[in-house]
Amino acid sequence: MPKRQDGQVRVEEHVVFGTGGGRDLHCDVFHPPVEGAGRPAVLLVHGGAWMQGDRTQLRGYGILLARYGIVCVASEYRLSGESLWPAQIHDVKAALRWLRANAERLGVDPTRIVVSGNSAGAHLALMLAGLPSGELAGEMEGEGGTPGVPTDVAAVVAIYAPTELRVAHPKDPIGLLLGGNVEREIEDAASPIRYVHPGYPPTMLVHGNADTVVPVEASFAMYHALVDAGAPVELHVFDGEAHAFDTDPALGRQVADLIALFIERKVAPKR
Repeated sequence: MPKRQDGQVRVEEHVVFGTGGGRDLHCDVFHPPVEGAGRPAVLLVHGGAWMQGDRTQLRGYGILLARYGIVCVASEYRLSGESLWPAQIHDVKAALRWLRANAERLGVDPTRIVVSGNSAGAHLALMLAGLPSGELAGEMEGEGGTPGVPTDVAAVVAIYAPTELRVAHPKDPIGLLLGGNVEREIEDAASPIRYVHPGYPPTMLVHGNADTVVPVEASFAMYHALVDAGAPVELHVFDGEAHAFDTDPALGRQVADLIALFIERKVAPKR
């Protein structure tokens, strides 16, 4: 298990990492207590059904992981009430490009950047891991602020992630994200499970088996797809736990410990 650092985590708030929809996009940066270089980093992506929530939801993870010597960046993205898909993944990619472009200043190894998300944020994390740079139309049309920086990641953590999007009603969260009743082709293009391939980065899936918002079968399906592709993946299922179970501080700490151990095992420094 990685060692926790003594001291206080320093938080840089309201940092502009780019633009989206003609406005500034912000992130909060969590600096470990001990200065360093060549450290791993985690881009934290919040949930909220793509229609609500903000980056402060993952402040707890930012602090817990920073105490393990991991630089964390919690970023915002445009919600579905402001912009339809794929604006959300454009913004997450912009945050990753900013993090990589500022790796030296932040004391980060640009080859050791991990993306982690919860719920809708986990969907975006898995999409980011599976999509090559420039895959989605409009990605580089004046957005982000750091064009030309790669958006690959060393690993991905997805906590109770929707992995296959299907619109049940035009006004449900997925319908509001994608623009109402849409063709199956559009649903598939926004579904992480459709981007599984042998080179998919190491993946950690976390879910509660009493989740009625995003059933645990979504993570099982992603797990089996990655195993079948020969990609490295592990799945942690919390018995009897519902959606957003990690808002319980004890369970949140346990998940943070699992993430830190996963990063130590799967995102080792280059020798």
